[in-house]
Formats: sequence, structure tokens, C-alpha cells
Amino acid sequence: MPNINSLWAALIVEELVRNHISYFCVSPGSRSTPLTVAVARNSKAESLICIDERAAAYHALGYARATGTPAVLVCTSGTAVANYFPAVTEAAMSCIPMLVLSADRPPELRDTGANQTIFQPGIFGDYVRWHFDMPCPDENIPPSAVLTTVSQAVYRAKHSPAGPVHLNCMFREPLAPIDAPVKPDYENGIAHWKNNAKPYSEYAPAVLFSDNKKIADIAQILENATAPLISVGRLSSQKEIDAVKSLTQTLNIPILADVCSGLRLGCDFENFISYFDQLLLNADFAEKLRPDAIIHFGGETISKRLQQAIAKWKPKEYIVVKNHPFRFDQNHLATASVHAEIDWVCRELESHLPNVKCDSILALKKQNRMVEKTLGKHLRPNDLLSEISVARLISTHIPETAGLFLSNSMPIRDMDMYATPSGASVRVGANRGASGIDGILASASGFAAGLEKPVTLLIGDLSLLHDLNSLFLIRTVRKPVILIVINNGGGGIFSFLPIAKHEDVFERYFETPQNLNVRLTAEMAGIEYFHPKTNAEFSDCYTDIMQKPRTVILEVKTERKANVELHKSLQKIILNELDALK
Repeated sequence: MPNINSLWAALIVEELVRNHISYFCVSPGSRSTPLTVAVARNSKAESLICIDERAAAYHALGYARATGTPAVLVCTSGTAVANYFPAVTEAAMSCIPMLVLSADRPPELRDTGANQTIFQPGIFGDYVRWHFDMPCPDENIPPSAVLTTVSQAVYRAKHSPAGPVHLNCMFREPLAPIDAPVKPDYENGIAHWKNNAKPYSEYAPAVLFSDNKKIADIAQILENATAPLISVGRLSSQKEIDAVKSLTQTLNIPILADVCSGLRLGCDFENFISYFDQLLLNADFAEKLRPDAIIHFGGETISKRLQQAIAKWKPKEYIVVKNHPFRFDQNHLATASVHAEIDWVCRELESHLPNVKCDSILALKKQNRMVEKTLGKHLRPNDLLSEISVARLISTHIPETAGLFLSNSMPIRDMDMYATPSGASVRVGANRGASGIDGILASASGFAAGLEKPVTLLIGDLSLLHDLNSLFLIRTVRKPVILIVINNGGGGIFSFLPIAKHEDVFERYFETPQNLNVRLTAEMAGIEYFHPKTNAEFSDCYTDIMQKPRTVILEVKTERKANVELHKSLQKIILNELDALK
């Protein structure tokens, strides 16, 4: 090995690879040269080169969201590492594993005015699960200390609660792999490690179980309830999705599944009340649904109406099952919180719950079917495309061989409210931990790389503007991203909020009108462009692209005020149809 810097960097990368973490997002820089060279020269490491650190971090986030395995971020010192902060925050809030390897100047250069030197240890504050300031490589420090530190970082990133971990790696010069031989016996203490392919330190995976009595108590609560209900938020793996699906299929009680649960699309089961958000507009439905016991699985739900309804219902029992220890109870109603593997809880409950039912389920099913028919009747093929119809058409035509990533603001809400449950079942990704509109395109590209499937991204114009440089990133990713851009010339979601009535400040400070030319943007990035205008044109265009997936941009132009009116008018029609059912 040429020098001690190169050796330590090679040890770090190799130990990560042996821990089955082999996807590296590398941003170029000088101080990180030892780490970058180690990644480049490790035959088992896969690397993505990303010039912009913010995009790299969001790409890593999307990759880990798809796989459950952290990607590794490598960057130089200074503001490079600070650019990771938004994605680190989202990873922490969503319990997504991530590993940050930031290069740094040596300690003697801190607080001296030295170039590109900031105080990097602890830069992410409480948003990392663990951070460690690696000393400068030194022959007086045994190589085993490097290996055990890496293994600890991996465990902290993956173990519940999963999240980001930061290793700050100081290097003195020389940074390039020039010859400065290390003493011959330096690696003697890790000879056994060099002669096998195992990690130096292997951590047994921690399996989270609740006690069986608690599961039996929950089962008894559901069985005794007159109006039990299950709500499902974001689930983090296919294992969790399959387990919750298996449990809910055996029960004759209402299931309210969020679009990020993996159960909102492609789960057209009779007890799944897919359109609960729209149905909650109706007082009769809300009263019929009124539960005395709720079990909630997973993370956050998108529907504000559901949270408002739960706050109004104040169920006698409200049990939250999640795979992390953090509080998930914005209405402060939880009577029990179960920190355990969700799939294990589901299997245990399934064996305890043979007779659970809800007396109002038949009426609820009828109301749900009515909304399905109403949406089909009022979103006709020759109508102009709308933000509602785009969401519904994607859910209708997306193949099971693809993934779906949803931008925050209106795209994810429209998909949650109006998607058909009778299409394909696909993995759905979204950054709902902190719910920002930045880094969405980069996240979708990472989601595609992790799933190893083409991914459809539904994104708004402002979110695209936030992340334009990632248009060049997606061209380097191994799976295509199909961008469907809702271009309503500004921040459409604000038109739904009370601030819209204050015209003196609304347009300039909240709607923030812009004139993004999506066609020219696509040309700049060298991406194929389409602009369907009707529902039928969109269906034909999208299905054709998905037969031979490639990275393209489909622009959907809408008008903000018309979009608000369409939502209101469709909701009024749904309410009228519900009233007619009485």
C-alpha cells in the first residue's frame, strides 16, 4: 500500500463492502482523494459520481429507501458536507439508513483560517444516530481500530432506529496514492481479516419482539371492540407490506391504507376503504366509521382529514405499531405504543384474531364503491388532462415491473386521494419524513437504482426547479426515470390554503409564479419530451413509454385556479352521490 492514508481509506471501504454495503455516491474533491481512490480501486464497490453533494445525498436516500441498505456518501471538506444536511434530516425523520464519509483537514488546521476548513464534527446535530471524528491516519493506531469503527457505524445505521451515521475522516497530506511505505509489521494484527472475506467485527442482528401478553391484549381489545379500525401509514419494506396485507385480508373490518403503505395501489380488497379521505368529507360516513379501537401500523399518513377525524373521534383504544422507538402520536391519543418488528406483530395478531368484525362494514364498502364509479364517470378519456386525472391514470397504467415516486405538495395528495386500487401493486417512495420539495428528482433516481426497476416520478414544477441539476444525474443511473411534470406555473397547493384569500400578498409571496419552459429544459438535458393534452393522449403516451422504459419527460400543463375548482366540484359530486345512498 503506497502510504498510511491510502491504507486506512482502503480498510474503510473494504470493511463496508464486507458488511454488504457496496454502493458509493462519490462527489469529487481533493481532501477526499484517499477515500475516492479506495472506492475506485475496490473491485466489489459500485460507484456513482455526482458533482452536487446535495443531489448525491438525496440519491443515497432514495437508494436506501428502496433497498433498506445504506448507500455511502463520500465528499471533501468544507461546505461539501453541509450540502448533505437536507437529505440527512429526511433520512433521520424517516428512519432510513445512510453512511456519510466526509474528508476533513487535520486538527491543527481547525480555527486557523485554513482554506476550506470548517468545524465538521457534530455538524448534523441530533439528526444522526452516531457520529465519530476519525483521527488522522497514524501508524501508532492499530488498523483494527479503523475496522471496528466502520463496523460500529454500519450497525448504528441499520439497527433500529435506522438512520444516518457520520464518520468524519481527517487526512494530512499526501492525499494522492504516492509512495510513502508503511512499516512492514503494521498489518500483522489483522492478518486473519486479510485472509478471509468476513467483516472484522460481526454484529448479530437485533430482532425486535414485543411480549406475547401485549399482543394478546391488543387482540382482545380488537375482538371486544364494536367498531375496530386499522390504519396503515408508510411501511419500510416488502416484508412489512406482505405481513400487513396478510393480516388485513383475514379481517372483516375497515382498512385505511395510505399511498406510501404499499397497500393503497393494487389492493382492491373489499374491506380496504381506498377513498377514505374523500369519504370523510361526508358526516354520515365519518359517523359510520367512528371507531372505538384503532390499530395503526407504520409511519405517517398523508391525509389531514384522517388525522382531524381521529382527533374528533377520540377512540377508547389507539394502538401504534412501529419499528422504531420515537413517538408517533400527533393527536396525543395513543393508549399503547408497540416498538417491534411489524411483520412479527402481524403474524402474532393473525393467530389471535379469528372473529373480529365491524357491523358497519357493508355500508362503508358500498360508499367506497360509489366513489370509484363517480371518479370513472367524471374523468372521461377526451377530457383535458388535470392533476387529478394524471394521478388516477398513472395508478391505472403503471406496470408491476416499475416503481412509483411521489413528490410532496399536491402530487402525493392527489395520488392518495384519487388513485384507483385496481391497478398494479408497486413499491411507492416519497420523502415524507420532513416533507420537503427539494431533492425529489435525485431521490427518485436513487429509488430506481435501488429497486433496479424503472421508476415513474410525479413531480410539480417548483420541485423540479429545486433539483434541475439532477436531470443530468438521472442520465447516469442504471434504470430510467419517467418524469411526469405537473406545470401549473407556481405553488399550486397554496391555492387550497386560507392564505389564498389575501390577494395583496398571495401571488408574489406564496404562489410564486414562474415561467419554466419544460420543453427547453428537457432539450438542455438531452431528455426526450412529450406533452399530452387529454386523458386519452396521456394514457397512450405513458403506456407506450412503459412498454420500452426510458428516461423521458411528460409535461402536463394545468391552471392553478381551475385545479382548485375541479377538486371542489368533484368533491361536491361525491357528497351528492353519498347523500343519494341514504
